[in-house]
Formats: sequence, structure tokens, C-alpha cells
Amino acid sequence: MWILGISAFYHDSAAALVRDGEIVAAAQEERFTRKKHDHSFPNHAAQACLETAGISVADVDYVVFYDKPILKFDRLLETYLGSVPKGIRSFLAAMPLWLKEKLWMVDTIKKELDYDGKVLFGDHHESHAASAFYPSPFDSAAILTIDGVGEWATTTCGHGRGNNLEILAETKFPHSLGMLYSAFTYYTGFRVNSGEYKVMGLAPYGRPTYVQAILDNLLDLKEDGSFKVNLDFFNYHCGLTMTNGAFDRLFGGPPRKPESPLTQREMDLARSVQDVTEEAMLRMSRHVHRLTGEQNLCLAGGVALNCVGNGRILREGPFRDLWIQPAAGDAGGALGAALAVYHRYLQNERSATPDGRDRMRASLLGPEYSNEEIERRLGAMGATMIPVPMEQIAERAADLLMQERVVGWFEGRMEFGPRALGSRSILGDARSPRMQETMNLKIKFRESFRPFAPVVLRERVSDYFELDRESPYMLLVAPVQSHRRIPMSTEQEALFGLDKLHVLRSDIPAVTHVDYSARIQTIAREDHPLYYDTIAAFEKRTGCAVIVNTSFNVRGEPIVCTPEDAYRCFMRTHIDDLVIGGFILKKEEQPAWKETQDWRNTFQLD
Repeated sequence: MWILGISAFYHDSAAALVRDGEIVAAAQEERFTRKKHDHSFPNHAAQACLETAGISVADVDYVVFYDKPILKFDRLLETYLGSVPKGIRSFLAAMPLWLKEKLWMVDTIKKELDYDGKVLFGDHHESHAASAFYPSPFDSAAILTIDGVGEWATTTCGHGRGNNLEILAETKFPHSLGMLYSAFTYYTGFRVNSGEYKVMGLAPYGRPTYVQAILDNLLDLKEDGSFKVNLDFFNYHCGLTMTNGAFDRLFGGPPRKPESPLTQREMDLARSVQDVTEEAMLRMSRHVHRLTGEQNLCLAGGVALNCVGNGRILREGPFRDLWIQPAAGDAGGALGAALAVYHRYLQNERSATPDGRDRMRASLLGPEYSNEEIERRLGAMGATMIPVPMEQIAERAADLLMQERVVGWFEGRMEFGPRALGSRSILGDARSPRMQETMNLKIKFRESFRPFAPVVLRERVSDYFELDRESPYMLLVAPVQSHRRIPMSTEQEALFGLDKLHVLRSDIPAVTHVDYSARIQTIAREDHPLYYDTIAAFEKRTGCAVIVNTSFNVRGEPIVCTPEDAYRCFMRTHIDDLVIGGFILKKEEQPAWKETQDWRNTFQLD
């Protein structure tokens, strides 16, 4: 039984392939088209999934779309009609794509895939819920899905047991925690649907100055986590912007212009909306715990990528354990829809794995390339490559990291989801006080305030962080252990804003944020042996079981997919070495790189 899940036309289009309930492949369209957050039909991603499985589209039993376009269209019409004449410009902007493609989704899917089989449609939040529960390690669990909006729902709480999944309650548009956070993303000068993680990273530089203003004016948050948004301050339901003049007056001025200098106001706004969001997530988790009586929680939806909030639910919430879908946003909806068809629609059994691990295959679900392919492709680009026996790669890479060289790392199957997890990563020495700034400004070409994530051997995580379990998908934030922290002087304690950035805070400064937190990835050898062995070899040399892991891309560009993508990124940045398959490439040995245009201007800054 082959089932192909599709998400498309909103943001982060993706395809996922399931065989008899087992996840075979999944990928986002952006990785192939090189358009970040590409929303177009995922032809390339679907083809990559089929090629991974060694089948054709004719072998697919069902194709399932992750939501119901007719219901979404109904929501748009009702919202626009309810806000006439304010919503007319937004209505006119949205209609062409709806009338051309979205309303005829069966025809679009069959035409794009050249498919003659059965097409099904999921519900947006049920697809999220299925993506969270079915691959999880739990026999039964409570479920929370929180995002901007699906058809009508913006938040749901549910219950999963065996192959059954039930939505127990929902909050409907225009009341949306995801839209509230995106409104502050817009107002602080970042791009909606891609800059929310910047707001989360900026928050520790600020003070919770505006928390009460948000709770008094924008969000009526109840003790059970239910809420209503005061639409007098927003435009997202009827206009082309997220906020309006009333919002500007409440917070003392117009939105920050993108790329302009950050001020203390933006930092305080980020901190305030982050605090409010965390409180809402905590209250929701307590409520769904009361509803279900479960000891485990599964999370999905874009807000589930708020790893600071996830960390607080783990530490302060009522659940024994939680599991977050690594592709928590719309991309993961493709996978959830396929799993929901297998387990709910077709009523096939589902049970947790006997080893207690999840079914995501470490989220390494994309394409991979053989050494022969890598050699041929990079040879055609003129690369100078050093072949290295695979058993020596980990030791050689650890030596490079120990020298504070920045290493591009391209090994195995590409990750599914927004995080690089050790297949398409850039690695560095977490002990280096210079590494964060070097990576941000000379390699990633991004804002200096943004933190980097640590990857740590799973069995050593508690030696470095206040975390007692694995975090394989970089979706939990936890504090650095107190004995690793460097106490601050009185002068340093008094610093505000970005002045905090240059204060050394621990013996792993490159991955310690200004509030002593870190967004942690743990690595188990059974998931990614070469990646694990490299960190283990680094620990053997240095005594440190932690290195920096950031995504292999530059700002505005998707994570690399092919060997050619990796080589271009390597040559365009200050990455020192590229470890790719059974080869190591040193920057100083490569031929001079020539650009035909200013390549950074070809990407959307976000």
C-alpha cells in the first residue's frame, strides 16, 4: 500500500511517501527549486520520494492533499464579506490563484503528477495531529496543534490511541496564537512565515515590558488556554498587512523597516510576545492533560517550532514526556495526511515501536548521493577533492574542528523539516569565543544576534545542559548547566540589548545564548553513525562532547540539497573545509570562484 501526501500553495510545499504505514521518504519543494519556503506544487519533491522508493506514480494507491480547499475558500469568502470594504484588496489579490488552481485541486494533482488513481483530502489540523501522533513513540497521547490557520481552526487539542485520533476541541479563525506571533514578527521588521524564529532568538535581549499591554489589549487569555484576539488592532483577517494604526499607537510608532537597525523596543516586543506565547502554550498543555488524562503530549503546527515554549512545557507542564513533529509546519502536513489515510481512513493498526523510539527515521528522509555521483558532479564543477577512506572521515573532520576551522558537512539522506540535523550542516568548535560571530557574519551572512545550536552526544547531554532526555530534532531549549557558566560582573549584568552579545557566558560560548539557554540536538549513533563518530572523536581530542551545528545554507537560501548546492555555498562563504561523502575539500586548494552576478541579491532576505 503506497500513499503519497502532498502539501502545497500556502508555504513550505512538500511531499511524503508512506508504504504500509512506514515512512519511506519526505522532502520540501524549496530544496529542489532553491526558492525558500516555495509554495508551488511539489513536483520535484514528489518525484524525489518516488525515486527513493524505486516506484513510479502508477504504483501509488492514494494521493492525499493535506487540507480541504473548499472549506478554506469558504473561510476566505466569509471573512472578506464580513469586512467589506476593508477586505477588498486582499480578496482581489487572493482570487486569481484560487480560481486557477486551488479550487480544482483534484484536477491539479492529477495533471501535475500524471496520476489516474484516487485523490483524497485531509483536514489541515487533523493532518498536523496525525503527523505528531502516528510517528511518535507513544501508544497513546494527548495532542496539541497550534498554527496560524488551517481551514477554520487555528488551535486544536486531541487524543490519540492506537490507530484512532480524535479532535476534542478547537479555536477558530480569526482568533489565532500563530497570527498574533506573526503580527509581532511583521511589526519588528521580519518576514511573516519565515522570521518568527528570529523573534524567538531576539527575545532574550529584551525585557517583558509589553506583556501586560498585550494581555490587556490584544489577547484575552483564559486559564484553560482558550483565548480571543482583539481584531481592532490587526489587519491580517481583512487586509494586506498584519497590524494597523491602533497597533502602532499602542506600541509607540510604526513597524520597524526591514533591515534597519534593531532598537531596544523591538527586543522588548520580542520578549513580551514570546512570554505571552509560552504562557498560552503552558495553559493549553495543562488543559489537554485534564481532558485526556494522558502522561504524554504530541505537538505539531508552526507554533510547535517554538522550542523555548516546548522546553517550558517539558519542565513546567503536567506531562511526563512530549514529542514534537520535526516538520511541525505545513510541510509536515503532507506526512500527516498520508499517515491519516493509512490509519484512519483505511483503519490499519498502529502500535508504538518496541524499542520506544519514534518512526521518523531521525527525519533523514530526503535524497542521498553515492561517492561516485559526488565525484562526477563536483568534478564537472572543477572541484579539487581529496578521497578519504570512510573509516577515517570522522577522525579527519574532528582534527579540522579542533583547529577552529568551519566545516561544511554533507552526508547521507537530506533532512525533512526546517532544521539541519547532521546531513546538510555547517559544523564548528563550540568552545571558540569567536565562532558565533564568524559564522553569523562571514558564513551565514545573517544578523549577529542569532544564536547557534549545539549538537551533543546523547549520553552526555546532562553533563552540559539541564535536560535529562534526548532531543534529536533540535526542538527543545534548556539551560546550560550552572557549573559550565561563567559568572558575569556587575558591569556585564547591567548591559542592555545587543551589548550582551560579546559577553562570554560558558565554556561552550558559541552555543550559549545570552540567557544561558541552548537549542539542543542530541545525537545517537544508531541514527547517524558518521556524525556521531565525528563528535565522539572531537571529544576524545578535546574533552568536549559538544560542537556547533547550523544549517548548510546562507541567509535567504534553502538548506543545500545536491552536491552542487553544497559546493556553491562552500565557495561563496568563509567555510574552510567541505566534508562530502568520502571526500574532503579544502578551500585553499580550490580553483578561484567566479560569480556572474551578485548571488546574494538573487535570494529573498528573511
